[in-house]
Amino acid sequence: NKSEVSEVMTKADMKPKSMHHAKIWSDDVENLYRFQQAGYRDEVEYKQVKQVDEVECWPETGFVKKLQRRDNTFYYYNRQRECEDKDVRKVKVYVY
Repeated sequence: NKSEVSEVMTKADMKPKSMHHAKIWSDDVENLYRFQQAGYRDEVEYKQVKQVDEVECWPETGFVKKLQRRDNTFYYYNRQRECEDKDVRKVKVYVY
């Protein structure tokens, strides 16, 4: 899965082909929730906007640890799950 992400990254203005809402929680949904809290669609858009190659993640869980918003303030996230079941359906999953 990692190689897919980096492949996507090379195409600078990747636009999602479609979007659906998450139905069940997963690690991917958790990270999407974190990107969307900070004002981005997902990791692809974050890396494009911020011009970074890496996102800081918790080594234990792989969840996103901190993100820089568009106004340059930082969001810090917990090592453990933050996206509650009631919020899972709000998470947008983009397909490229």
